[in-house]
Amino acid sequence: MGVCDAIERYALVRKPDPMNAPHPSKVAGIDSTVPAPAHTVAPASTTPGAPPATPHPAPGVVIQDRLASWVSDLTTLHELTERLARTAALDDALHEVLRAGAALVGARRGLVVLEPGDGLGPDTTVGLGLGRADLGHIETVPRASMSYGRILDGTPGGEAGIAQPDLFAEDGLDPRHREVAARLGYAASYTMPLTTEGAGRLGAAVWLYDEPAEPSARQRHLIGLYARYASEHLARSVETERTRACMATISEELLPSRLPRVAGVRLAARHRTGPRGGGDWYDALPLPDAALGLAVGSVTGSGPSAVAAMGRLRASLRAYAVMEGEDPVAVLSDLELLLRLTEPARCATALFAYCEPTLRKITLAGAGHSPPLVIGARRTEFVETSLSAPLGMLACWEAPSVELTVEPGETVLLYTDGLLRRTGDPVDRAFTRLHAAASSVPRAVRADPGAVADHVLRAVLPDGPDAGAPPHGRSKPGHERPGETGDEDVVLLAARFE
Repeated sequence: MGVCDAIERYALVRKPDPMNAPHPSKVAGIDSTVPAPAHTVAPASTTPGAPPATPHPAPGVVIQDRLASWVSDLTTLHELTERLARTAALDDALHEVLRAGAALVGARRGLVVLEPGDGLGPDTTVGLGLGRADLGHIETVPRASMSYGRILDGTPGGEAGIAQPDLFAEDGLDPRHREVAARLGYAASYTMPLTTEGAGRLGAAVWLYDEPAEPSARQRHLIGLYARYASEHLARSVETERTRACMATISEELLPSRLPRVAGVRLAARHRTGPRGGGDWYDALPLPDAALGLAVGSVTGSGPSAVAAMGRLRASLRAYAVMEGEDPVAVLSDLELLLRLTEPARCATALFAYCEPTLRKITLAGAGHSPPLVIGARRTEFVETSLSAPLGMLACWEAPSVELTVEPGETVLLYTDGLLRRTGDPVDRAFTRLHAAASSVPRAVRADPGAVADHVLRAVLPDGPDAGAPPHGRSKPGHERPGETGDEDVVLLAARFE
């Protein structure tokens, strides 16, 4: 809904009353519906001893006052809708709807119950001035006795909003509702449906008054205009959230369902999916002769095509690792040939390590990938690897492998470039931040590779590993997904050698 639509609708509702105000023939382009009176000043009273009559205000002043009121209301609506339009996350949008609605109807607290009518979710309840315990108390009230319940269940009469100006004066108010209202200290409520023509019912917003009250006709009109715009914005946010959750689920399903158990080494992985769904991946697979293959990689692009390419690339690498895993260069060369023949328009980075846990020996090769990091009691250093191009960039890829031996108790950390890019720093400073984070791992948790990975995430990323955790998706045992902020995928694979 644009501002022009709001002006047209609001002007119709706020149409001047012809019985109470004079109308000039034409002022500022507005035609009067009633001819202007012949006089411009009220005649003096002819009754002896009567007080003088109050003169009528000038016609231009009346119209200017009304226009000023309309402009003020439309300016307020414009500012509130602009603030809502700047919200990107669904949770932020719901909180903004509550704050704006409370300002428009003159309430202090409220809640939004998001429950799309198609049953596909996301379902959530967000409060303004209400804690989790308060929302829990409200949810104990029978749904049919709550105004938002009647709207969500499609009870007639709730299409334009439900006002309860004095809850405790209502006949037949549910006893549990009365108890909760007294406990939380609200005496009235006003509820608006959140619905669109395309998406249908999305939910309902409820604003709570501390004293018996209800919004005026002007306030109801303003909140109605705002709710129409807010519902459209929320419908887009819900669709985005669904797509994001679907992409995260697909990405998780394409990654290992669990990490293998191999004698002499302990494994942990962390995977954070970007909002658009990226192509970062990891793998760990047992190989013949009690060996272990570790791999991380990243496919260019984002969205469904990148996720699908990631799945194909990971599956191919597993096959090549089983056949010739002791030679990481051969594994990546085969992978490069496959990528060039099947997806010539795409490139990828990858790192594959062939580990012999009993000897604590690692042979690795990388294709345009960041070097691993060794974290131990006496050293924290990057592995010296040769510079090489990503897969698919050259006609024939080949780079020498690197061998290293780790000490007992040391952890080798493999990661994708998304960890560095999410810092927002230049590459050299991002590497410095990563090194400092690894050096600061407390000694008490160094025996746990999962704790090491979590510490690195908290120290490197400015938002922390648990910020913005999505309401949908799941974490699999051994490789939890700590959150979802930023645009890049992040993968950490930690291997601690006994």
